[in-house]
Amino acid sequence: MTRDAGLTGDGLAPGGLHALLAWMSPSFPVGAYTYSHGLEWAVEEGTINDAATLLAWIVGVLRHGAGRSDAILLAHGLRAATLGDETAFRDLLDLSLALQPSSERRLEASAQGEAFASAVAAAWAPPFDTAASRLFARLTSGSEAIPRGGWSYALAVSAAAAAWGMPAAPVATAFLHGFAANLVSAAVRAVPLGQTDGQRVLNRIGDTTLALAAEALDAPLSEIGGCAFAADIASMNHETQYTRLFRS
Repeated sequence: MTRDAGLTGDGLAPGGLHALLAWMSPSFPVGAYTYSHGLEWAVEEGTINDAATLLAWIVGVLRHGAGRSDAILLAHGLRAATLGDETAFRDLLDLSLALQPSSERRLEASAQGEAFASAVAAAWAPPFDTAASRLFARLTSGSEAIPRGGWSYALAVSAAAAAWGMPAAPVATAFLHGFAANLVSAAVRAVPLGQTDGQRVLNRIGDTTLALAAEALDAPLSEIGGCAFAADIASMNHETQYTRLFRS
């Protein structure tokens, strides 16, 4: 299959759009529903108690925390994987894991990344024979595969997207949307928050995810960094929370 066959306006081939929607669906087997990114603690101690406080929390995490950093890492990872640059890609993997502020956040990133890479390798074989698809095959099988605990979610998505010839813009947008949607889902269960209020929050986050995805495409690695201290501290406190629904 040629890489430009049947491209849509956003650069995604029809098969690529189908794959991207499936990968970012709540039904994709990465266990995202078991992680709250520290949000469960914020609900427990009262910071998040309604739609307004949830919106402020998620926008803060997106703009100043893991959302923005992961989107930048994803964009750089997609470029490295597209070129088949394994050294650069593995360096980005190491960086993405080193940025995790707590043991539970590292688990959240690595367990979802490993599950994502395994599911794509098993069920979504890349339709192209490219440097990126060959790199993805090496990273997911054989003696050179990424070891257990060595993946991060953002880099796993970037490797698979590159193997499928997906452009960075829709991938970064879908990734950020999925991240935000999972936090909304966690809040609907933990606050508890009504489904309609949850959808209102998700709707209002749309402009933020689109803007951050666009910024990530041109941002250098030197711009990675965050100041979402409340979310980071919440993830640390969650490790000792007495009763928990979520793993992070």
